[in-house]
Amino acid sequence: EVRLVESGGGLVQAGESLRLSCVASGLTFTDYQIGWFRQVSGEDREGVAFIDASGGNTHYVDSVKGRFAVSRDNTKNLVYLQMNNLKPEDTAIYYCAAYFLQQGIATQARLYEYWGRGTQVTVSS
Repeated sequence: EVRLVESGGGLVQAGESLRLSCVASGLTFTDYQIGWFRQVSGEDREGVAFIDASGGNTHYVDSVKGRFAVSRDNTKNLVYLQMNNLKPEDTAIYYCAAYFLQQGIATQARLYEYWGRGTQVTVSS
């Protein structure tokens, strides 16, 4: 059984930082691209940051460029999302997801096969 489990969410003030973690099990981690998505109730899920299977390539949505950084540790089946200078508009449930893609980066949520249950990030002004 494939499992993705996020952690690290919480309540912070604007300008502060959080680091989210996603640990994967039940899959060959190095075969999978990982994406971080976020969703606000009543809105579509938004892709935030992506990292390819090797960890050598990343992609970010414009609204988080320069503030968020995604990384992975393939020896531990872990992916991180470092979020700095958080803003109230970053408030959402954050999900990690895995897509079987050994090369390249895909950003469409519909392509991702496995999803975690999410972790809440709340940024107060």
